[in-house]
Amino acid sequence: MTAIHRVLLWMDRVSPAPIAYAHCDIPCGIYDPHHAQLAAHTVIRMNLLINDLKLPGPNATSQERQEYHNKFERYVATKEQHAELAKHEIRILWGDYFKPEHAQAHPQLHETVFKAMKTASKARQEINLQAAEDLLKAANEIAEIFWKTKNVPTVRAKAPYPTERETVYPKLG
Repeated sequence: MTAIHRVLLWMDRVSPAPIAYAHCDIPCGIYDPHHAQLAAHTVIRMNLLINDLKLPGPNATSQERQEYHNKFERYVATKEQHAELAKHEIRILWGDYFKPEHAQAHPQLHETVFKAMKTASKARQEINLQAAEDLLKAANEIAEIFWKTKNVPTVRAKAPYPTERETVYPKLG
Protein backbone atom coordinates (compact mmCIF):
# COMPACT_ATOMS: atom_id res chain seq x y z
CA MET A 1 0.00 0.00 0.00
CA THR A 2 1.43 3.37 -1.02
CA ALA A 3 1.76 6.27 1.37
CA ILE A 4 -0.80 8.32 -0.53
CA HIS A 5 -3.26 5.43 -0.29
CA ARG A 6 -2.77 5.23 3.50
CA VAL A 7 -3.30 9.00 3.82
CA LEU A 8 -6.50 8.84 1.78
CA LEU A 9 -7.83 5.93 3.86
CA TRP A 10 -7.02 7.83 7.07
CA MET A 11 -8.77 10.96 5.71
CA ASP A 12 -11.82 8.89 4.79
CA ARG A 13 -11.99 7.49 8.34
CA VAL A 14 -11.59 10.92 9.94
CA SER A 15 -13.99 12.76 7.66
CA PRO A 16 -15.99 10.38 5.46
CA ALA A 17 -17.72 11.82 2.42
CA PRO A 18 -21.51 11.91 2.70
CA ILE A 19 -23.34 9.20 0.80
CA ALA A 20 -25.43 10.43 -2.13
CA TYR A 21 -28.69 8.64 -2.85
CA ALA A 22 -30.40 9.05 -6.22
CA HIS A 23 -31.41 6.94 -9.18
CA CYS A 24 -28.11 7.78 -10.81
CA ASP A 25 -26.17 8.22 -7.54
CA ILE A 26 -25.46 11.84 -8.50
CA PRO A 27 -28.40 13.51 -6.69
CA CYS A 28 -29.62 15.07 -9.93
CA GLY A 29 -33.20 15.46 -8.74
CA ILE A 30 -34.58 14.04 -12.00
CA TYR A 31 -37.31 11.49 -11.36
CA ASP A 32 -40.29 10.52 -13.46
CA PRO A 33 -42.76 7.63 -13.33
CA HIS A 34 -42.99 7.58 -17.12
CA HIS A 35 -40.48 4.74 -17.56
CA ALA A 36 -42.51 2.47 -15.27
CA GLN A 37 -45.68 3.32 -17.20
CA LEU A 38 -43.98 2.72 -20.55
CA ALA A 39 -42.63 -0.62 -19.33
CA ALA A 40 -46.14 -1.61 -18.21
CA HIS A 41 -47.48 -0.77 -21.67
CA THR A 42 -44.82 -3.02 -23.17
CA VAL A 43 -45.84 -5.88 -20.85
CA ILE A 44 -49.45 -5.43 -21.99
CA ARG A 45 -48.40 -5.36 -25.63
CA MET A 46 -46.31 -8.51 -25.32
CA ASN A 47 -49.25 -10.33 -23.71
CA LEU A 48 -51.47 -9.24 -26.60
CA LEU A 49 -48.92 -10.40 -29.17
CA ILE A 50 -48.44 -13.73 -27.40
CA ASN A 51 -52.21 -14.27 -27.26
CA ASP A 52 -52.50 -13.44 -30.99
CA LEU A 53 -49.82 -15.94 -32.06
CA LYS A 54 -51.19 -18.76 -34.17
CA LEU A 55 -49.95 -22.14 -33.03
CA PRO A 56 -48.56 -24.03 -36.03
CA GLY A 57 -50.79 -26.90 -37.08
CA PRO A 58 -49.70 -30.51 -37.52
CA ASN A 59 -48.87 -29.89 -41.19
CA ALA A 60 -46.75 -26.79 -40.49
CA THR A 61 -43.33 -26.64 -42.06
CA SER A 62 -40.19 -26.63 -39.98
CA GLN A 63 -39.74 -22.96 -40.83
CA GLU A 64 -43.29 -22.09 -39.67
CA ARG A 65 -42.71 -23.90 -36.36
CA GLN A 66 -39.34 -22.21 -35.95
CA GLU A 67 -40.88 -18.79 -36.69
CA TYR A 68 -43.60 -19.39 -34.11
CA HIS A 69 -41.13 -20.44 -31.41
CA ASN A 70 -38.81 -17.53 -32.22
CA LYS A 71 -41.63 -14.98 -31.91
CA PHE A 72 -43.01 -16.61 -28.77
CA GLU A 73 -39.62 -16.65 -27.05
CA ARG A 74 -38.86 -13.05 -28.03
CA TYR A 75 -42.25 -11.82 -26.79
CA VAL A 76 -41.86 -13.66 -23.48
CA ALA A 77 -38.30 -12.39 -22.99
CA THR A 78 -39.37 -8.81 -23.72
CA LYS A 79 -42.40 -9.13 -21.40
CA GLU A 80 -40.21 -10.37 -18.56
CA GLN A 81 -37.54 -7.75 -19.19
CA HIS A 82 -40.05 -4.89 -19.11
CA ALA A 83 -41.88 -6.21 -16.05
CA GLU A 84 -38.51 -6.15 -14.29
CA LEU A 85 -37.83 -2.67 -15.67
CA ALA A 86 -41.16 -1.47 -14.23
CA LYS A 87 -40.13 -2.88 -10.84
CA HIS A 88 -36.74 -1.20 -11.12
CA GLU A 89 -38.25 2.20 -11.92
CA ILE A 90 -40.80 1.91 -9.11
CA ARG A 91 -38.01 0.93 -6.68
CA ILE A 92 -36.09 4.07 -7.70
CA LEU A 93 -39.10 6.27 -6.99
CA TRP A 94 -39.81 4.48 -3.71
CA GLY A 95 -36.24 4.39 -2.46
CA ASP A 96 -34.80 7.60 -3.82
CA TYR A 97 -37.63 10.06 -4.49
CA PHE A 98 -40.51 9.51 -2.09
CA LYS A 99 -39.91 10.88 1.40
CA PRO A 100 -41.71 10.18 4.71
CA GLU A 101 -43.75 13.36 4.26
CA HIS A 102 -45.01 12.05 0.90
CA ALA A 103 -46.14 8.79 2.51
CA GLN A 104 -47.79 10.77 5.29
CA ALA A 105 -49.65 13.00 2.83
CA HIS A 106 -50.59 9.98 0.68
CA PRO A 107 -51.25 7.10 3.09
CA GLN A 108 -52.04 4.71 0.22
CA LEU A 109 -48.51 5.13 -1.21
CA HIS A 110 -46.87 2.27 0.67
CA GLU A 111 -49.63 -0.21 -0.21
CA THR A 112 -49.72 1.00 -3.83
CA VAL A 113 -45.97 0.47 -4.25
CA PHE A 114 -46.14 -2.92 -2.54
CA LYS A 115 -48.96 -4.06 -4.82
CA ALA A 116 -47.16 -2.70 -7.89
CA MET A 117 -44.07 -4.75 -7.06
CA LYS A 118 -46.10 -7.92 -6.52
CA THR A 119 -48.12 -7.31 -9.68
CA ALA A 120 -44.95 -6.73 -11.71
CA SER A 121 -43.61 -10.04 -10.45
CA LYS A 122 -46.82 -11.80 -11.48
CA ALA A 123 -46.75 -10.10 -14.89
CA ARG A 124 -43.18 -11.27 -15.32
CA GLN A 125 -43.85 -14.86 -14.25
CA GLU A 126 -47.02 -15.46 -16.22
CA ILE A 127 -48.59 -14.81 -19.58
CA ASN A 128 -51.38 -12.90 -17.92
CA LEU A 129 -53.01 -9.89 -19.54
CA GLN A 130 -54.89 -9.00 -16.34
CA ALA A 131 -51.62 -8.85 -14.37
CA ALA A 132 -50.17 -6.59 -17.07
CA GLU A 133 -53.26 -4.37 -16.91
CA ASP A 134 -52.98 -4.24 -13.11
CA LEU A 135 -49.31 -3.26 -13.43
CA LEU A 136 -50.23 -0.28 -15.60
CA LYS A 137 -53.00 0.66 -13.17
CA ALA A 138 -50.51 0.64 -10.28
CA ALA A 139 -47.92 2.59 -12.29
CA ASN A 140 -50.60 5.17 -13.10
CA GLU A 141 -51.59 5.45 -9.41
CA ILE A 142 -47.93 5.98 -8.49
CA ALA A 143 -47.64 8.58 -11.25
CA GLU A 144 -50.64 10.48 -9.87
CA ILE A 145 -49.13 10.53 -6.39
CA PHE A 146 -45.72 11.48 -7.77
CA TRP A 147 -47.08 14.48 -9.65
CA LYS A 148 -49.20 15.55 -6.66
CA THR A 149 -46.01 15.73 -4.57
CA LYS A 150 -44.72 18.23 -7.13
CA ASN A 151 -48.03 20.15 -7.22
CA VAL A 152 -48.42 19.29 -10.89
CA PRO A 153 -51.96 18.41 -12.00
CA THR A 154 -52.43 15.28 -14.06
CA VAL A 155 -54.63 14.20 -16.91
CA ARG A 156 -55.63 10.69 -17.96
CA ALA A 157 -55.61 10.03 -21.67
CA LYS A 158 -55.51 7.13 -24.09
CA ALA A 159 -51.85 6.34 -24.77
CA PRO A 160 -50.59 6.74 -28.34
CA TYR A 161 -49.24 3.17 -28.29
CA PRO A 162 -50.78 0.01 -29.77
CA THR A 163 -52.09 -0.83 -26.28
CA GLU A 164 -54.34 2.27 -26.33
CA ARG A 165 -54.68 2.03 -22.54
CA GLU A 166 -55.34 5.00 -20.30
CA THR A 167 -52.19 6.63 -18.97
CA VAL A 168 -51.55 9.39 -16.44
CA TYR A 169 -49.63 12.39 -17.79
CA PRO A 170 -48.55 15.61 -16.10
CA LYS A 171 -50.70 18.51 -17.24
CA LEU A 172 -48.17 21.15 -18.20
CA GLY A 173 -48.91 24.69 -19.26
